[in-house]
Amino acid sequence: MFYRMLNVVSMSSATSETPRVRKQITVLQALDVAKTQLYHFTTIVIAGMGFFTDAYDLFSISLVTDLLGRIYYSESDGKLPKGAAIAVNGIALFGTVLGQVFFGWLGDRMGRKRIYGITLKLMVLCSLASGLSFNQRPKDVIATLCFFRFWLGIGIGGDYPLSATIMSEYANKRTRGAFIAAVFAMQGVGNLAAGTVVLIISAKFRNIPAYSTVTNQLWLADYVWRIVLMFGALPALLTYYWRMKMPETARYTALVAKNLKQAASDMASVLDIEIPSGKDEMDALITKQDEFGLLSLEFFHRYGRELASTTMCWLVLDIAFYSLNIFMKDIFSGIDWFKEESNMDPLEHTCSIARTQAIIALCGTLPGYFFTVIFIDKLGRIRIQLAGFTMMTIFILVLAGPYKFWSKNRSTQIGFAFMYALTFFFANFGPNSTTFILPTEIFPTRLRSTCHGISGAGGKIGAVIGVLWFLHFRKSIQSSLFLLAGCNLFGVMFTLALPECKGMSLEDITGEIDDDEELSLGSDPIHGTEFIHSVDL
Repeated sequence: MFYRMLNVVSMSSATSETPRVRKQITVLQALDVAKTQLYHFTTIVIAGMGFFTDAYDLFSISLVTDLLGRIYYSESDGKLPKGAAIAVNGIALFGTVLGQVFFGWLGDRMGRKRIYGITLKLMVLCSLASGLSFNQRPKDVIATLCFFRFWLGIGIGGDYPLSATIMSEYANKRTRGAFIAAVFAMQGVGNLAAGTVVLIISAKFRNIPAYSTVTNQLWLADYVWRIVLMFGALPALLTYYWRMKMPETARYTALVAKNLKQAASDMASVLDIEIPSGKDEMDALITKQDEFGLLSLEFFHRYGRELASTTMCWLVLDIAFYSLNIFMKDIFSGIDWFKEESNMDPLEHTCSIARTQAIIALCGTLPGYFFTVIFIDKLGRIRIQLAGFTMMTIFILVLAGPYKFWSKNRSTQIGFAFMYALTFFFANFGPNSTTFILPTEIFPTRLRSTCHGISGAGGKIGAVIGVLWFLHFRKSIQSSLFLLAGCNLFGVMFTLALPECKGMSLEDITGEIDDDEELSLGSDPIHGTEFIHSVDL
């Protein structure tokens, strides 16, 4: 019922003018109205497996960070030094920022497909190399691990804008939101897989007879974290062949490369669609495209507000989302969820953390993604994002206000875990999904991958801020939770500046195909529209 309270109303900024119906290039029109086919689902799997790998690599490190401290700093307090902990948890996120901007830009300059394989190779090689970070001194092991995770982050960052853009440009306008959300939902599967793999591998090693001695416990645990990190290469490697076989998207080929014949041929080879001829008309439409650049005043005037809003929404969301994921152990330790660490062997403690993450992912994270897939093309992006930010704020405040109360007994601790799972449910049935979807829809084709990369980079800057705050600046878990709630309130405000894209063609949303024909029915492009968000109380 909450979603029905949020109503998004758009009003033309020039109501006295006659609305225009925009012509459409025939191959793109055929894509917009195409029936859902097997290749759409194949594309979801191919692109989604990249996000499975992304989530697995980014979230598995938090499960083995304590293990690294127990192995390499056992002679001191058994914990990573603060600087090393920040580097291990944050270096991949920093690399992701650079990868999103750089590969997003390359995706617009050189094509989505050509760059797609490069990012996958980088992820596979660096996942394997992370597990092979051998050296004699602990500092050298951590330094080597951070080096490869930095480059892993660059590959992960590049996968974000390319996967999102490819899926949006393949999809039809009726189910585009669900298709992009389904790709991003693989992040939840990767998160669950990280916890599951850690549990399975740790259990196997704990059953080895030699594990009974303290010396062998550390020796065997050293294999566990390496295998966990190297496993991230497997799902990406399995999809490499199909990524290389994918044709370039028709929108890039038609609108950027301006090769209509090739665009039609590529789509006819993978989709069952009829593409009528109309070459002269299409050539005329392509000729009328604007050619302003990202740093031009025209872009700032037409899309500046949208780019600032998508970037800031993603930034404040990821401060909360990655903090709640990466520092789940610290937050739950504050309510005495885990047994005393000193009474547990290294892999037992790791299993306890992984089990908690897997339960939260299964009960809260995954259902949130699936609800988004089901409802996004019915409710719209803005309603879901506003409701998600609002509900996250409420649940985090409920967790933070009586924070010490939750440690009272096991029943209250379970209640805390339930509320924590609900926070993740509304993160994923909310801004964590929609901040990924909206940048693929509201920017023109020749700048779409770049703008998505910039927006995503803002998000990962937020994630780095969260890591630095929790590891270096925080005074207490409770105050940090209040900070995360405040971030979500900022997300509500920036969401109000974004347009709704439900059920519209990408070219109608961006207005990048223009003509002088005025008709009695139709709509202006979103950049010429004033959006009023009202709440019916």
